[in-house]
Amino acid sequence: LLPKIINGGIAGIIGVSCVFPLDLVKTRLQNQQVGPNGEKMLDCFKKTYRAEGYFGMYRGSAVNILLITPEKAIKLAANDFFRHHLTTSNGTLPITRQMAAGGLAGLCQIVITTPMELLKIQMQDAGRVAAQAKAVGKTIPKVSATSIAMELIRTKGITGLYKGTGATMLRDVSFSIVYFPLFATLNSLGPRRDDGSNEAVFWCSFLSGCAAGSMAALAVNPFDVVKTRLQALKKVEGEMQFNGVADCIGKTLKHEGVTAFFKGGLCRMIVIAPLFGIAQMVYFLGVAEALLGVKSGNK
Repeated sequence: LLPKIINGGIAGIIGVSCVFPLDLVKTRLQNQQVGPNGEKMLDCFKKTYRAEGYFGMYRGSAVNILLITPEKAIKLAANDFFRHHLTTSNGTLPITRQMAAGGLAGLCQIVITTPMELLKIQMQDAGRVAAQAKAVGKTIPKVSATSIAMELIRTKGITGLYKGTGATMLRDVSFSIVYFPLFATLNSLGPRRDDGSNEAVFWCSFLSGCAAGSMAALAVNPFDVVKTRLQALKKVEGEMQFNGVADCIGKTLKHEGVTAFFKGGLCRMIVIAPLFGIAQMVYFLGVAEALLGVKSGNK
C-alpha cells in the first residue's frame, strides 16, 4: 500500500502542477450562467492571466496538491483491490466486473475528493466573483482555503465540507466505470516489457491513461458542471441558486440549454488526460518501489 500511496502522490503533484491553470479556467467557465455564446476557453484564460497574473492561475492549487496524494492512492489502490476480488475462478475479469471495480473505486475516493473539490472551487472562482462585484461597485474580502474550511466547520460542522457529495459521487463513480475498463483494454493492446512481466511498456501506459482519461472526462462532464455549480458557495449577483442535483439540472437545462452541460469540456479533457497518463506511467514504472528499494509488483 505504501508504494501505491507514494506513486499516487508523485503522479498527482506533477500532474496538478502542469495543468492547474486550465482547471481554474474550466471551473470559471462552468460557473458562468450565460448562454451558449458566452466566454470561451482561450478568452477566459487570457482575461484571468491579465487580471490576476501567473500566480493567480494557481489559486487553490495548494489544497489540490495537499489532498491529491490520498485521493489518487485511494482510487488506484481500491481499483486494484476490487479487480483482485472480482476476478473469476478461472482468472478472467469480464468487462462488467471491470466496470464494477472502477465504480467502487470511485465511490471510495469521494471521502477525500468532496472537501478537496469544495475548497478548490471557492479559491478558483473567487477572482471571477470579485471582478463581477467590483464592476458594480462592491468589494469582497480575500479568503483562504483554511478560513473557508474553518467557517464551514464552525457553522455547519464537518458535514459542511461535504456539500455536493451526491454530485461528486455521480461524477467520480461514472468516471471510474468508464476510465478503468477503457484503460485496461487500451493498455492490453500495446507492446509488452521484455522482462517477462507481461506488463505494457511505459509509453503505452502513459498514452492509454491519457486517452482513457480524456474520453471518460468528456463522458461525465455534465455531472462535473452540476457538481461545480452546487459547490460554488458564492455566486455573482443575479446568478441562480440551486437546491440539489435535480434542481441544478432542471434550471440549467431550462435557462441555458443542453450545451451548458458541456461547458469546460475541452479544458477538462486537456486537464484529465495528462493527470491520468502521468499517474499510470508512475504507477507502472514503480517509481516509489525504486525509491524504497522494494520489488515492484509490476516486475
